[in-house]
Amino acid sequence: MGKSKKNELLEWVKAIAVAFVFAIAIRTFIFSPIIVDGASMMPTYEDGDKVIVNKISKQISGIERFDVIVFEAPIGKDYIKRVIGLPGDHIAYENDTLYINDEAFEESYLDLYKEQLLDNGTLTEDFTLQSLTDYSTIPEGYLFVLGDNRRKSTDSRYTSVGLVPMEKVLGKANIRFYPFDSLGIVK
Repeated sequence: MGKSKKNELLEWVKAIAVAFVFAIAIRTFIFSPIIVDGASMMPTYEDGDKVIVNKISKQISGIERFDVIVFEAPIGKDYIKRVIGLPGDHIAYENDTLYINDEAFEESYLDLYKEQLLDNGTLTEDFTLQSLTDYSTIPEGYLFVLGDNRRKSTDSRYTSVGLVPMEKVLGKANIRFYPFDSLGIVK
């Protein structure tokens, strides 16, 4: 093998190594794919949907009410849920209506699900933050999250999840890349 062939091979190895390091850095610090496991976020996300978690969005724009986030759950698994309450908020549900600090909020992303209920019941049972957590308002550094499929979601209403510490939030999940017919930004 000539010297020029060795140099060319070395340049290819360097380029591949740089690309590999770059790809690992992007996945570790900026974007990461996840697969939705379960029905807790239906109809927004279906079981098996593949979603991109934007890890830097929480530093750039912060976490806002109704963002869909991925976080490390206490059971050692990553969960995908919707942010309902922010620090300082008082949360309550009454007659399938969300109240934040005693103001009713529209949750249009749930309208389709509510229309499909066959038992004429509510999608979200009545509760107050205090009845679930013993806090009257969400403490600083924590979030209250719910799955969109309220009847089949393990979320902040349950002690196994509880209030989510901000440092456990991996990022926002608002881009679906599979299935391809549902590719795009999800709200």
